[in-house]
Amino acid sequence: MNDLAIHLTDGNGKHLYEQIYEYIADEIREGKLLAGEKLPSTRSLAEYLQVARSTVELAYGQLQSEGYIESIPYKGYFICRVEELYRLGPAENRGNGNVGHGSRDPGNESHGSGDPGNSRQGNGGPAGQADGWRNGRREGRFAIDFSPNAIDMDLFPFGIWRRITREILSGDRKELFALGEPRGDLELRKTVCRYLHASRGVNASPEQIIVGAGNDYLLLLLQYILGRQITAAFENPSYRRAFRIFSSFAAKTVTVPSDEGGIRVDGLLASGADVAYVMPSRQFPTGTVMPIGRRTELLRWAAGSPGRYLVEDDYDSEFRYRGKPVPSLQSADAAGRVIYIGTFSKSVAPAIRISFMVLPERLLEAYEKNCGFFSSTVSRIDQTVLNEFILSGAFERHLNRMRKAYREKHDLLLDCLQPLLGRYRLSGEYAGLHVLLTSREPAREEELLGRAADCGVRIYGLKEAALAPLQTECATVLLGYGGLDAEKIKEGTRRLDRVL
Repeated sequence: MNDLAIHLTDGNGKHLYEQIYEYIADEIREGKLLAGEKLPSTRSLAEYLQVARSTVELAYGQLQSEGYIESIPYKGYFICRVEELYRLGPAENRGNGNVGHGSRDPGNESHGSGDPGNSRQGNGGPAGQADGWRNGRREGRFAIDFSPNAIDMDLFPFGIWRRITREILSGDRKELFALGEPRGDLELRKTVCRYLHASRGVNASPEQIIVGAGNDYLLLLLQYILGRQITAAFENPSYRRAFRIFSSFAAKTVTVPSDEGGIRVDGLLASGADVAYVMPSRQFPTGTVMPIGRRTELLRWAAGSPGRYLVEDDYDSEFRYRGKPVPSLQSADAAGRVIYIGTFSKSVAPAIRISFMVLPERLLEAYEKNCGFFSSTVSRIDQTVLNEFILSGAFERHLNRMRKAYREKHDLLLDCLQPLLGRYRLSGEYAGLHVLLTSREPAREEELLGRAADCGVRIYGLKEAALAPLQTECATVLLGYGGLDAEKIKEGTRRLDRVL
């Protein structure tokens, strides 16, 4: 192809490699550079633009790390398919991103000291919290832990987060040390609104968003918004922590049968439930994606009685590796019956402790009356840092880097599991941070966990997420890959192949 017509300038405060990166990324997003098209070599583009070759290499490196382009040995750089890449805001909001300030790895600056093995571990089930997965035999340390809750903290852009924090604290921002709004700072709520609409199709105003320190806090607010006389329904298995929280205040919690489409509406009707807790974009732990027909049935069920609501936990929708993103259930809710909950624990870091809840307009009065006087549980400094992280474009780049890295781990894990697929059935792939293996012959889950533990590998049983006894003769185990590097994935699957 011809050299790119990039106009570089020294007067806009951006590094030259940032300008090259942004130009190519925008051309790809807008369909002006098509999948499979070849980019100029770094040498030819550097000569054309009259810049150092290392400048072009930095720009190409950032584009490759985010999944916009790929390098094919001895052939060059080519445009990737980018239907699933994130674009969270207009270019003017991403313009001050300062991709890396000269770091050889723009998206990921130095990480500081610490145990590299632990640096990858994050907590967080659907609501951003680990929920035990306890087994006395496996409480000790393992050589390899296929935790479905771990994320790769080596991907976190520590340098960019540090710079934003330093810039915010270097000024006399006295307002950041004053008590903020109970719902969360307005600027962050506006930004979350734009992010949710762009990435998940969520329709909401900033007034409908409540920011809180983790999903636990937000779920507990529902006792004041929905009342304590509700009957809450859950699938089985499901996210046990949410079940325990609802059990702590709801008059009754029930489990409802599910099938390959998710929670069954006839079971909801029979249960007499007022509230159903669902994860339609990717159910935890089964990985089921709810089809449009079942979503329509659920929305019809919720609209069929004045007091019915759906709590949609959208815990890891950022990570899909095939096809277009699945829209949220809330995006199709015309009756105002979906309470949408999400978190930045998976997409940024567990310790950020910032989650959000989108309330239907019909529930805002109950929120104001019964719990609108509660102080915000998130530091205003943390809210401001996250807001700038998103607005600067750093969050968009970080998401795309994470998605690319997790897809590589996902694909590697699937390749390594091939020897086991004669004896086990694979499910839950192409999204999220874990897959499931189900035995094709009758087997005991505990026996499989024990065999894996004996060879130093920790895996997780589906029954550990059960809310009621699961009636099945076959065993299902979960294998998470988010917190593992390539060598541990290879070694872990080699050990599992020997013992399973």
